[in-house]
Amino acid sequence: MVAFKLAFRNLFGAGLRTWLNVSVLSFAFVVIIFYNGYLDGWNKQAYIDTKDWEIGNGQLWHPTYDPYDHYSLQDAHAPVSGNIQKLISSDQLTPVLITQATIFPQGRMQNILLKGISPAQQIIKIPSKSLDTAGSIIPAVIGKRMAFAAKLKKGDNVLLRWRDKNGTFDAKEIQVVDVFSSNVSTIDNGNIWIPISQLQQMTGFENEATLFVVDKTYTAGNIDLWIYKDTHFLLKEIDDIIESKKAGSVLIYGLLLIIALLAIFDTQVLSIFRRQKEIGTYIALGMTRWKVIWIFTIEGSAHSILAILLGSLYGIPILGYLQIKGIPLPKTMDSYGITIGDRIFPSFSIGLILSTILLVVISATIVSYFPTRRISKLNPTDALKGKIS
Repeated sequence: MVAFKLAFRNLFGAGLRTWLNVSVLSFAFVVIIFYNGYLDGWNKQAYIDTKDWEIGNGQLWHPTYDPYDHYSLQDAHAPVSGNIQKLISSDQLTPVLITQATIFPQGRMQNILLKGISPAQQIIKIPSKSLDTAGSIIPAVIGKRMAFAAKLKKGDNVLLRWRDKNGTFDAKEIQVVDVFSSNVSTIDNGNIWIPISQLQQMTGFENEATLFVVDKTYTAGNIDLWIYKDTHFLLKEIDDIIESKKAGSVLIYGLLLIIALLAIFDTQVLSIFRRQKEIGTYIALGMTRWKVIWIFTIEGSAHSILAILLGSLYGIPILGYLQIKGIPLPKTMDSYGITIGDRIFPSFSIGLILSTILLVVISATIVSYFPTRRISKLNPTDALKGKIS
């Protein structure tokens, strides 16, 4: 307790120099929490939205299906077996058939992915119920990005051209019956959704599918030729983006932290130089060298405690406000092809806060210790005279 009292008394006695060091360190502390909370919040939102809108609790893929190779779609389909049909009937799976097609909005030609889905499905949030309409024109739902790119709106008709299983081109009008808004661009950009039964009839792939979206109750894994892809695999792209962003952020807040720690290091060196007689007095009164080192180390590390307290004073209201209101993003983010919302709501977990506190305290303690090591070689007589070799 004596060491802590001496350390804080000396810190407050240093005046402006202490508060400058503490201010810089507190800013680094708040920035570390903010940036990591921002990325964690984006990660959580992306996970939830991707599961809700696209992948459910996983997917069953045809062996040749590759979402990054549209040429694979020509062969990436197979008949729905009896085992699969039972799971579809119990609402554990919903089939999706995918093929390439072309639309001609306002006389322009635009390549798209034509996706068939059951209007009755409830596993993902795509408004497929809107496809349950009777009429001679094929109903279709599209996302807001697709609607913007094709200059289409609800109620518009557009000419669709596709190839059937024999390679023969056919064309027919489709009608946009709904336009949905989603943060998941992979189900929106360049995608048009129609009833799967009509797509199967149009292409000649009767009772066939490209993949199946799985619900939370599904536990069977691979079935027949269909390969099960869990959420860890399907969300790997998002994980890789977040990890790369976190790696890049280390440079940003690492520089801030280094600047603050360098100031503490310089303060410790100056303090030891100016307080030679005080150090000699401690040793002459019977205090061991390691106890004196401990006092000066605590004094340096106490900067981190004050920085955490100061950072909490302005960090809690600012970060709390951002967590509730979110951080708005520019509309151009829609075109990036990644799952990201109009606003990011940061997530500041207890683990993040505690780990950041430990990082700041341990770093400040280590930096404070190195300049004080020379005290162990100090001659008390020289110190009392104000001389340290």
